[in-house]
Amino acid sequence: MSEQLRFIVEQLNREPFKKSFNLITFDSLDPMQLLQILNDVLAEIDPKHAMDIREELPEQTIRRMCALLGMLKYKPPGNPSDVSSFRQGLVSGSTPVVHPILHWLLQRLPELKKRAYLARFLFKLEVPAEFLQDDVINDTSHQYEELVESFKTYHKECELLRTSGFSTAEIRRDIGAMEEEKDQLIKRVDRLKKRVDSVSNHQRMLDQARQLRVEKEREESLTHQKQEQKNQLFQAEQRLQRAKQQLKDLRQAAADANPESLMKRLEEEVKINSYMVSEKLPKELEAMRRSVQYLQKISSEPAMGQADLQELEDKIKEADSQINQLIEKRMMRSDPMDDKLTLYRQQASIIMRRKESKAEELQEAREELASAERDLRGRSQAQDSEGGEIIRTDEVLCPFKGYFNNCSRWFQKLREKQKLVRESHAANMEQMKLWSDLHTLMEAKRQSFIQSQSQTSIGRVIQEGGEDRLVL
Repeated sequence: MSEQLRFIVEQLNREPFKKSFNLITFDSLDPMQLLQILNDVLAEIDPKHAMDIREELPEQTIRRMCALLGMLKYKPPGNPSDVSSFRQGLVSGSTPVVHPILHWLLQRLPELKKRAYLARFLFKLEVPAEFLQDDVINDTSHQYEELVESFKTYHKECELLRTSGFSTAEIRRDIGAMEEEKDQLIKRVDRLKKRVDSVSNHQRMLDQARQLRVEKEREESLTHQKQEQKNQLFQAEQRLQRAKQQLKDLRQAAADANPESLMKRLEEEVKINSYMVSEKLPKELEAMRRSVQYLQKISSEPAMGQADLQELEDKIKEADSQINQLIEKRMMRSDPMDDKLTLYRQQASIIMRRKESKAEELQEAREELASAERDLRGRSQAQDSEGGEIIRTDEVLCPFKGYFNNCSRWFQKLREKQKLVRESHAANMEQMKLWSDLHTLMEAKRQSFIQSQSQTSIGRVIQEGGEDRLVL
């Protein structure tokens, strides 16, 4: 309660009330003086309440204050249904009733002033339905509602202007500064006129100065036109160079455009597309399917704990050790037949990797080509709508066509090299096949011999020092 009383005293001592209270003097006020202070605060919110409460009846004062507090949506503390006790306390100027009202009003003074201002214009008139049957009353009611809606619109626009940063004081200062500058310019012009009037033939000199200014403006305009024409000439020269290059490319294409070269080029494109469809794309699709299945498997499994992670790490270490053991066994075996086949396997793997890398480059180039075509169509549409220069399709696609031709030639050379390698190593491959068959036959004979010896051997047991030994 003391904090509430201190806040009320501080606010009443400030603008716009300018009271000189302290806690003791404010607490010692009689009920009539306390009600007058409450009325002064309400008058600050709504100027219609600015009056001396001694000049009106207590019932009128309480009715007027209650109406304003109800419009401001004040809710008395305690039991909301006990309205009679609140009115009785307000009539008698009781401090438990008046102090909370003052505290609530002084806390929200700007907001309540705005609410009271809007309530004057947004008050809705409740007209009975039987009176609305009259055309004049009905039209007046509709006009009143339209005025209320227009007031809401204008008030929102006014608030936006207030919050947008524009200030009438600043605008007035700017207008005053411009008027002062205008007066200074008028005075300067008057002084110059007086100075010129004393010169002989000043009218002819003024005409010449005016003509000089006109010629300078014309010179600036001609300079601007000259620069524009230079830019247009430069653009025309660029279009001419592109047209010459396009004509040259078309002539070269027409010179090489015989049926054999066209068929060869089509065959190369068909082979490239066949490789992409039959080998590369299925591998990528299968890899993506495996990754999707793996991710689905991971998502379907429950969350793994530290023990599960440790088990997986142990399995990985065990698999790594088994792989290392297999590699060591393979290196210790050192089969000469495998050494001869390794060279050809390496060459085949190198060729396949190159082939796959070039296929990826070809796919990336096709994607770049499609993106460039989409960009070209967008630019062409934009420049058509703006009336600007249109970019030729061949200008954009020329580097990509050269790249595709290089890829086609490289695939053709790769196929020819593979054919030459197969032809040059045909004899060695035949010999390697014979060695492999012979090695398989010898291995089968050795296994058969070992099996037969193990079945026909006779063992005898010799007792020496209590130890049993089997001698074949």
